Amino acid sequence: MDKVSLKKALVAECISKQTENAKVIEIAIKEVQKSANDYGQPKDRYDSYRVQLLRKRDMFAKQLENSLNQLYVLHKIDPTIDHKEVNFGAVVITNEQKIFISISLGKFVYNNEEYFAISTLVPFFKAMKGKRKGETFQFREKEIEIVDIF
Repeated sequence: MDKVSLKKALVAECISKQTENAKVIEIAIKEVQKSANDYGQPKDRYDSYRVQLLRKRDMFAKQLENSLNQLYVLHKIDPTIDHKEVNFGAVVITNEQKIFISISLGKFVYNNEEYFAISTLVPFFKAMKGKRKGETFQFREKEIEIVDIF
């Protein structure tokens, strides 16, 4: 598989995972709202159960907003760009692991190979930002070599 096709597939995989995350959060919001509606009005001024449910709904709403923002970020990645240095949208192959610089999704498997989707805010990215193929960087007292970038 060529590099552009691989990067397109990684973007699609991340979009799929993030869309699934958003759907799970939407379901949670609906369930909490239904519980609050079924419970009815507070029984007295000290009844905090409904208020607790509504706070939980609001917490999930913030998570959904964050998840949708992350989807927006994924859609901004142009898989046709051939990166020469570590930056947003790059696939970085090191002697340790394969990394996709996008959003923080963690480890996922594509085509029987493990990849780590990380954001530009994590310390690991900051340690390798701007490095090129063949260069090394230090992270947690370990020397890591960049084997390929695209």
